[in-house]
Amino acid sequence: MLRYHSGENIAQIARAVGMTRKSVGKWVTKALAVGSGAALKDAYHRPKEPTITEDAKAWVVHLACAKPKDLGYASEVWTRSTLARHVRENGPRAGYGSLAHAAKATVHRILADQPLHPEKVKYYLERRDPEFEAKMREVLLVYQEVALQNQKGGVISVVTVSVDEKPGLQAIANTAPDLPPVPGQHPRIGRDHEYKRLGTCSILAALDLHNGHVTARVERRHRSREFIALLKDLDAYYPGESVIRLIMDNHSAHLSQETQTFLATRPNRFQYVLIPKHGSWLNIVETLFGKMARTFLRHIRVQSWEELHARILKGVAEINAAPVVHRWKKFEALTTV
Repeated sequence: MLRYHSGENIAQIARAVGMTRKSVGKWVTKALAVGSGAALKDAYHRPKEPTITEDAKAWVVHLACAKPKDLGYASEVWTRSTLARHVRENGPRAGYGSLAHAAKATVHRILADQPLHPEKVKYYLERRDPEFEAKMREVLLVYQEVALQNQKGGVISVVTVSVDEKPGLQAIANTAPDLPPVPGQHPRIGRDHEYKRLGTCSILAALDLHNGHVTARVERRHRSREFIALLKDLDAYYPGESVIRLIMDNHSAHLSQETQTFLATRPNRFQYVLIPKHGSWLNIVETLFGKMARTFLRHIRVQSWEELHARILKGVAEINAAPVVHRWKKFEALTTV
């Protein structure tokens, strides 16, 4: 086409590119008719009518939407190979003889040509708390009240803290020392792939929503006695005449008989605001744990569990040295619930 555009005739082009004049004329005519871009692509053509009928394709899609475990297989979802084999073995008996020789590619084309994708799994969260909206509204009203208190300033009689636990944090030790970055050799810190597990810990944290102060404990376990120890820390930290309002989830340690017995010894000192089930995103303290994960917990290696304990508390002390007030900024749910 470039040669034709420059003025050469069909015969000259044929000699130059080593083709017959008939072939060159065919492609030039096609390019002039549909454009050079479209002429470079072969037009779709079907040598014969498809043998797999539409009702057979619908049967394949219906089969793909069923779980293979219900048909005697071990898998939860179909692979293309397993589905194609099942189609070949059972299609003719179901009245779809056109599927007797359906290959993996055939099944793939049938499924790709429709909007359902039963081979993929997308997770969702079912709301199992019938009072989800009411509890969410209560939590958001508390956040709104705290925001107004922070704007007004002055003495706060009801102190609001967001409480949660970060369990299962591993104490991991290197089996070989880290290598510092070296110009011309490796620009990053070098770390051996092998490591040694030294146990796990749980971080119990209470985030003050008024000034950003963090009260935290690092424990080997997370039971009622560890949670009560955190409550005692809060009791000792805040003035005795104030009410400590706790925003937290329904963990068993928060509601156990042991915890209730302790609360009875401090009447009117603690006030619970429970977030709804599967509503952990409503708890502002989760942003604090995210900050910990991005800062001092990131790539952390220790030589003992006690070192992990000390470094976590040191990281909390660094946060308290420059506290940041965590705020809930979106209250649209209060007008829609």
